[in-house]
Amino acid sequence: MAMAQVPPAAPVGPPANIEKLKQMKVATTDLNIPVVPQTGPNADAIRENLKRIKLPPGFKISLYAVVPDARHMAVAPSTNMLFVGTRKTTVWAVTNRNSGEMATEVKSFAPSLKFSVPNGVCWTRDGFLIVAEHNRVLNFPAAEFFYEGPDVAVIEVVPQGKLIPVEEESYNHGARTCRVGKDGMLYITLGQPHNVQPRDKLKLYDGLGIGGIVRMNPFDGSKREVYARGIRNSVGLEFNPKNNELWFTDNQTDGMGDLIPAGEINRVTKAGQFFGYPWIQGKTRITEHGYDKDPLPPNVTAAEVLTDAHAADLGLTFYTGKKFPAKYQGGIFSAQHGSWNRTEPIGARIMFTSLKANGSADKTEVFAEGWLDPETRQYRGRPVDVANLPDGSLLVSDDFAGAIYRISYTGP
Repeated sequence: MAMAQVPPAAPVGPPANIEKLKQMKVATTDLNIPVVPQTGPNADAIRENLKRIKLPPGFKISLYAVVPDARHMAVAPSTNMLFVGTRKTTVWAVTNRNSGEMATEVKSFAPSLKFSVPNGVCWTRDGFLIVAEHNRVLNFPAAEFFYEGPDVAVIEVVPQGKLIPVEEESYNHGARTCRVGKDGMLYITLGQPHNVQPRDKLKLYDGLGIGGIVRMNPFDGSKREVYARGIRNSVGLEFNPKNNELWFTDNQTDGMGDLIPAGEINRVTKAGQFFGYPWIQGKTRITEHGYDKDPLPPNVTAAEVLTDAHAADLGLTFYTGKKFPAKYQGGIFSAQHGSWNRTEPIGARIMFTSLKANGSADKTEVFAEGWLDPETRQYRGRPVDVANLPDGSLLVSDDFAGAIYRISYTGP
């Protein structure tokens, strides 16, 4: 398989704090980290908005934590807490100290470091926290036990400017997501930075895995290779715990109308698969740069699920709990962020996809909706990610409302 090698980054200023933290030295003298208020008018207003959310019978939704700009989540393996990425400069540590139905403390994680779009958070099999930034990957040993102070031990997996070439950095499609597989390798989504990548970028992007998924050693970045190609901008991936197949969402091309192309939920059954972009997305040939005039490349892997165009499918997870009814156990919950490039807005909801006995997708249906106001057509929330809590409930992050919700099942 083609190796994904990134050219050396241009010189930058000395990253003083990270060099100190890598040597387990003190980087700051201020040991106080401000906490995010969990009560007051804002929390009350979020709870009021949740009364509009429609769920299947027996389910309820509640505010779990106020978390500004909350994006992708990594539930800690050993303690009652989670880490939450953002598209800004903060990773949040969310702690539930009394094991109740909502978190008790939210504060920034490793504030002595300067993060840049630390959207992707995930765990290694032995409890190291990975943070995948726009153009850097960091690894934090025992983060859930040593997060209380501003200085945290860190391993620089991929230095700044080495995940992608710095000249390919863009404010567009720069939010990474990550997971560590049973093989111990770190998998990272790399959205390509254009609406449709120009032809003169195809060879470069194909070789580096931009517009694809790459994998590497989660501790030193070695053995990097391109795992999947032909993807526009995936902002969500998860392994099926039953067979270790990797599933991911993909966001569709803008400017082609309200109804095309369809959104996608895809399944990788082997390394090296090609998912069609930029020649095709869903069932739609892409016209920009004349890709629709080319013969369709061979061996295109079709999507498992086609979703409503421009609903913006992001995070997904397999439900591993036992508290939800049997129909949901082992299925996929996924978040739709909501459309922007559409005259009639759609999305801002949680979807559920059941699976067939052979592991392929069966039916997809709306599970939770109501964040998109049908009268004003404005968003009261925009779901980003979904995650399992050990108690069998489901967390939903919302970067618009700045909150994390908890969905639980109370029975008929």
